[in-house]
This record gives sequence, C-alpha cells and structure tokens, in this order.
Amino acid sequence: MFPKNTWYVACTPSEIDDKPLGRQICGEKIVFYRGPEGKVAALDDFCPHRGAALSLGTVCEGKLVCGYHGLVMNCDGKVASMPGQRVQGFPRTRSFPVVERYGFIWVWTGDEKLADPDLIHPLEWADNPEWAYAGGLYHVKCDYRLMIDNLMDLTHETYVHTSSIGQKEIDEAPVNTKTEGDMVVTSRYMENVMAPPFWRANLRGNNLADDVPVDRWQVCRFTPPSHVMIEVGVAHAGKGGYHADPKDKVHSIVVDFCTPETETTMWYFWGMARNFNPKDKALTAQIREGQGKVFAEDTVVLEAQQRNLNTFPERKLLLLNIDAGGVQSRRILDRLIAEEQPQTQTA
Repeated sequence: MFPKNTWYVACTPSEIDDKPLGRQICGEKIVFYRGPEGKVAALDDFCPHRGAALSLGTVCEGKLVCGYHGLVMNCDGKVASMPGQRVQGFPRTRSFPVVERYGFIWVWTGDEKLADPDLIHPLEWADNPEWAYAGGLYHVKCDYRLMIDNLMDLTHETYVHTSSIGQKEIDEAPVNTKTEGDMVVTSRYMENVMAPPFWRANLRGNNLADDVPVDRWQVCRFTPPSHVMIEVGVAHAGKGGYHADPKDKVHSIVVDFCTPETETTMWYFWGMARNFNPKDKALTAQIREGQGKVFAEDTVVLEAQQRNLNTFPERKLLLLNIDAGGVQSRRILDRLIAEEQPQTQTA
C-alpha cells in the first residue's frame, strides 16, 4: 500500500537524456521523456492504437513517437499525428504531473489537481556549491516499507555492515524516537569510540587523524511518502560531537528515496551529500563506491526478508523498542493512505 497524492522520485535526468524511459511507479506504467525545449514530460506508457509501450519509441522535435506504427504523441497526451490516419477522434492518453528539481525528476501518480510542486521535499544540499553529492539506483524486490524500516533502525549496521560502518557501540547506544508533525526522527549518539573503516576513510578525506577516538551520530528523518535523510558523521572526541567545528569532523547526509514500483518491489535512489572537500572528485567517487557496497548488503537482506514474508504471510512479527521509528513512519503512511480512500456514506 502506498499513498498516491504525493511526489515520488521517478528517475534522474541522465536516464532520459537520449531516449524515453519506461518505469512503473506506484503500480502505474509511465514513460518519461523530454518534450519541447527539453522540459520533462510523463505519460501513460500505453499507445492508444495497439497498446504498445510508448517507452520503446523515440522522441522527435519534442514529441513522443511510438516505435510500433509511428503514432505521434504530444506532452499533454493528445495524439498529434499518425501516418495515413486522421487522429481527431483518438482518445487522450493520461499525462502525469512531473517536475525536475534538485537533480531528480519527480512524479505525482494521484489526483493531478492536487499536484503542487511546492510540496516537494526540500533538499538543502542540492545545487549548493558547498556540498557534493553522488549516488545511484537499485531495483529492490521488497516492499518499500521494509526499506524504510531498515533506514529508521540502524541497529542492523553492527551485523549487516561489519566491514564498513558497523560497530558494537551502535547496539549499546540508546535510541531516541520522536514525531514532529508528519516527520519521524530517530537519533543515536556514541561518544569516545573508534571510527569504523568507512568513517576512518572519510576522516582522512578531510585531512583528519583516523586513529583517535571520535564521537559519532546518526539522526534519521522520515518524511512521507518515502524519503529518509540521515545525518551521519564523526568528530574527534571532546570537540563537541554533532555540534563540533567543521575542522574537527566529517559530516554527511545519507539520501534515501524509496519509490514503490509494486506492492513488493521498489526503486531505491541512494546517495550521500557532504559538506567537506566538496570539490574533491576522487573523494566523491570513493564515497559513492563504498556506499554502494553498503546498500547492496541491505538489498540482499531485504529481498530475503520479502521472500520469507511472501511464503509465511500469517506469521506475526515481533515489535521491539528499536522498531519505533519504522512503526511510527508506517502509522503516518497508513493515515495518508486512508485519507485517500473514498468515504462511504451511511444512512
């Protein structure tokens, strides 16, 4: 289950630079492409002639050309032309509200009259020269809510990511969970610990010693429908931790957009934004490679979890105190989904 009257990250601009892209979002099969003057467009990926996938076609002068019989489609879903045919009576194909912002392409799969671009989740690090960002995309065969659960409870790092970001002190540090409107925040702070390999490399990347104790933090923020931004970092111990001067720490935002494809599959747009040495392209590539390996480990666990849940749907799962972030996030999602359902009238 997923809310539809909201904005989801659908793709990155580079994915539609050369040709149309077909992608299923919230159960809707959509074709994304660049229309006139390079403006992004999104239509139902279904040709009204014979049902061919429009995403297998081409773009010519800002119009989408079906690759089966040459039907030409405008960005508003109206058929512009077709070889040897009059098209005035052709049905209009559904178009979806779509916005290019913050380095991503966002789509609204619900009621188009409610699609206000100002509702798009603000990204303070995007288009900011003081920050560097790099990331990637994974297709994950699991319910997007399982990924949100995973990101809102980082206890698993000790066991899933043993060679990169995991350490036993994560288990020992208390977790605080709170709800601020429709945002859920979980936080964990560790003092006077040794940095794990991933963070030692980042300390070196900011010209800081990597063999001294540090204070470490993890602040996870869920914003519906499926966005999790995680403030992470380490500072040399005793320098103020989360509030340390930039010269004494490395600080980043782990970026997670969990876009539902179906009830049991998703598109996972992951990345990391950092505000230290933003012009160091080699460091950016190094962090991206390391982070990609970390998230690949999550994918293995979550896909196996989904297979188990599919096989044993009747089994009840334990809910522990460490699950509070995921539980509260799901409550918000459940409310938003319920609000979209038609209201039944009683006599």
